[in-house]
This record gives sequence, C-alpha cells and structure tokens, in this order.
Amino acid sequence: MQAASHIKGTTRLYGLVGDPLTTAKSPELWNRLFIEQRADAVCVPFRVKADDLSAFVTGARAMGNLSGVLVTMPHKQRMMALVDDLDVTARQVGALNVIRCDSDGRWVGAMFDGLGCVLGMQWEGNDPANKSVLLIGAGGAGRAIAFAVASAGARTLTISDIDERRAGDLADAVAAATGCSARSGAPDPRGYEIVINASPAGMNPDDPMPVDPDRLEPGSIVVDIINSPDPTPLCRAARARGCRTQSGRPMHEGQAVHAFRFLGFDYRPEGRPRLAALASKDASPESRF
Repeated sequence: MQAASHIKGTTRLYGLVGDPLTTAKSPELWNRLFIEQRADAVCVPFRVKADDLSAFVTGARAMGNLSGVLVTMPHKQRMMALVDDLDVTARQVGALNVIRCDSDGRWVGAMFDGLGCVLGMQWEGNDPANKSVLLIGAGGAGRAIAFAVASAGARTLTISDIDERRAGDLADAVAAATGCSARSGAPDPRGYEIVINASPAGMNPDDPMPVDPDRLEPGSIVVDIINSPDPTPLCRAARARGCRTQSGRPMHEGQAVHAFRFLGFDYRPEGRPRLAALASKDASPESRF
C-alpha cells in the first residue's frame, strides 16, 4: 500500500523541513505509522534553504491543515525564533526538531535529538550512565545529546567542535544544568568508553573522519548518529579496531517515540520495550521530560 493512496481533502499534513534531505528517513517511517494506525495524515519532505526559512514559515502558517513540522539541518536553531512557544526540551538545548501546530494557530517547538539518542543507546545496551563520553559536534543535535547524556548519568563528558568557543560554552552550560563533569577538548578518542559523532562528518563520501579511528580504544562503544550510509565510514573503521558500534537508526527510532507522542500519536518500534515515562497518554508534554 502506498502512502499517497489514502490522501483526501480532510488529510492532516506533517512536513519534514531541511536541506539536504537525500538521506532523510522520517517521511517513510511516519507514513508507515499513519497507514498502520489508519490516521488521516501524511508526511511530506520540504527542502528549504537556510535563507528561505522565514519565507517558508510565513507560507506554512497559512495552511489550515498543517498539524506538525519535523525540523532537521540546518534549521534546528534558527527555527527557535519562528515559533510561538517552546517545550522545556527546546528551551534547555537552544534548538528544536519538531513543531506541533495547534488548532489555535500557535506553533510549539520541542527537541528530541538528545532524548532519542540516549533511548536508542539504552535499547542497544550502550547506556551512557557511569561512562566517560567523548561527543563530537556542538550544533543542534550535539547540544541536545550533550544535555541528555549528562542527565542520563555520564561520569564525564568531553565536547569537541571545530568552534572551540561553542564547545566550551556548551560544556559550561551542561555542567551547570546537570552537575556532570563536562569540559571541552580535542577530538582524541583515546581513553573514552563511549564516542559519539554528532557532527555532519561522514554524510559525504569525501568527508574526513570525525576522529582518528586508530586512536579508538578497542572494546569502546562508537555511536554515529548519521543515518546514511549504514554503516558509516567511522563505524566500519571502529569495527576493524575492535569497537562496538551503533548506527543512527536506534536514535532515529527513539526520536520518533518522543516526537510522535508530542504530536498525539502512539508509537513503539517493533521489538523495542515501551518507555514507562511515555506510557500515560494523559501526561502533558512538559511533565514527561
């Protein structure tokens, strides 16, 4: 059954906004769930360049059947100024990746990159609790993951970014908010139990490695949040080094669990346990995070 076969005049619209969108998996996942749940809804990709974001939002707000927007690179931080209200998850991180378009016209933004990443890690047996973690990338996804990993009980967190000041500011904010021992540092994976790549490095064939795989500790855990290719060059190199690896899929599934619930749908990936914190449909979005 094709997603387009159930579209009619009453169909609610959900969009994925970003640029590029060539590796995006969200429309396929969301449309499959809509079909399974017989929801009168569809998710479509909107490729919007950075300079056109404000114009897109102006036009999108005129659409009476738009119920939600998923937000990906490079708009996660710039979109903050274009919504009406922010969930606590977005306020803490300073970025968003999902917007609920309420019936009164208000747009409410939330951020589930971090919660989704940690949930995916826990599903895969890679819980960051009591582990030393190196995080590469302090952009929108990196910020969310930093707060979530620290809140999940990481013993130490080192944040590395090409913008050293941005990494330092994020480490200070995470330490102040969570009490985790967080600092900025070089992208040297030696000595860390978990290495997370939250940078775009690896999306293109000619990208440099986010870390030197020869310096990875054999037996350590390497998480690459990039969806495609799978496995990424980093994960392939890490496996050759004797590391345990995790692709972007578990994070993508974890994000979806949180995002679907935020937008009023129930979703549990096949083979994954239901998250107790999300079990109550009566809980408000803020009470769950």
